[in-house]
Amino acid sequence: MSDDIARIASGAPWEPMFGYSRAVRAGAWLAVSGTTAFDERGLIVGRNQMYVQARQAIANIATVLERAGMTLAHVVRTRMFVTDMERRAEVARAHSEAFGAHPPAATIVEVRRLINPDMLIEIEADAYADGSGTRARPRARPRAKAADASKTPA
Repeated sequence: MSDDIARIASGAPWEPMFGYSRAVRAGAWLAVSGTTAFDERGLIVGRNQMYVQARQAIANIATVLERAGMTLAHVVRTRMFVTDMERRAEVARAHSEAFGAHPPAATIVEVRRLINPDMLIEIEADAYADGSGTRARPRARPRAKAADASKTPA
């Protein structure tokens, strides 16, 4: 395994249960796993509100980027999975507000459902930092104890 690969955990109980990392840094690249509108307690915010959920998912992505020494300006690609394409304008508004002058390449796809029926959107992000002072090593975060089946993965 390369020393240039760092795995970033959020401490969520479902990471060890599903066997994934919130993000993986490989050299200058950071891949952020599918992220939903969960809050710091692991609860979904914005029930039935696509715009609110999109904003929260992007805020959660920004948090993991910060841990990796990056910002939303480093994001080069997003993939958005929505349960209702008719509400794409709400997603577009949240995405545009968040990325402003640094719009990434983006894809939006409608899916039949996400893992929790209250989830309307899941977003993946890929970011790149060219080494101009933004390649800080990720901060370690302890993994949570055994998964609580009442909480839903993000």
